[in-house]
Amino acid sequence: MYQLFFDSDCDITLEWAKKYNAKLISMPYVVCDEEYFPYKSWEKFEAKQFYDTLRKGNANQSTSALSEQEYIDYFEPVLKEGKDILYVHFSREMSATFKSCDKAIEELLKKYPGRRIELIDTKGITICSFLTDIQIGELYLQGKSIDEIVEASKEIIPHSAAYFFADNLKFFARSGRVSGFSAFMGGMIGVKPVIHISNEGKMVSIDKAVGRKKVLEKIMDYVVKLEDHIKDYPIVIAHADAPYLVADFDKMLKERFGEDIKYILVDVNPTAGCHCGPDVLGIGFHAKER
Repeated sequence: MYQLFFDSDCDITLEWAKKYNAKLISMPYVVCDEEYFPYKSWEKFEAKQFYDTLRKGNANQSTSALSEQEYIDYFEPVLKEGKDILYVHFSREMSATFKSCDKAIEELLKKYPGRRIELIDTKGITICSFLTDIQIGELYLQGKSIDEIVEASKEIIPHSAAYFFADNLKFFARSGRVSGFSAFMGGMIGVKPVIHISNEGKMVSIDKAVGRKKVLEKIMDYVVKLEDHIKDYPIVIAHADAPYLVADFDKMLKERFGEDIKYILVDVNPTAGCHCGPDVLGIGFHAKER
């Protein structure tokens, strides 16, 4: 027997975790000098309230890594029950938290030598990771073994693509998490970059357009170019309190793929939201390649 773990940086909520009988690791963030742990400090993410706070410009938001002990506190009760662990997590390339995770696992396996802790790096964050998580969650409910899921993930992850943009660039500029990104020039001349998650699990600015409508069209161009039987797999749209962008992109999707196209709509989690800010839209879908 084994226990599935997700983390909140993958846009997994308590409801989604319960759907897959998974435990949820909460990734902390700080807003207005107060630290929060998603789904521990509060049960429901009030996205509009959170992003409105960031819009005011004086939230002083930041994020931090979990400690070794915090990972031990998540994992040890499961090991004590005699279960193994499968943790499907956001990209190692985006956080130092996994150094603590690795140390915790090393210590726990010394204490519980008969147990197994397996990690799967989704090579993504938010929608990209969410897309991988829910596919792995379905395999978990089907009773697949850890080895079977690890093998399946080698096919799922390279084909889980995510493309997004931010209407307001200053938050990405401050975070420094996006390669090839120039928020200053974008803000000056109205250029909005298209950002995707690379095969290495990094956020990379790969294209640009002037204006909101044009950048949405650019993202749709990538979807059309890369999609692989898009309706046969989950599609995820995530936004950071940007229903107006969702409405525009919904119309584009239906015009291109038909009125019957379905997608899962999620909020960008607050920990990732500290870096991207409000007014962000992205899509995750099954692709020929990222």
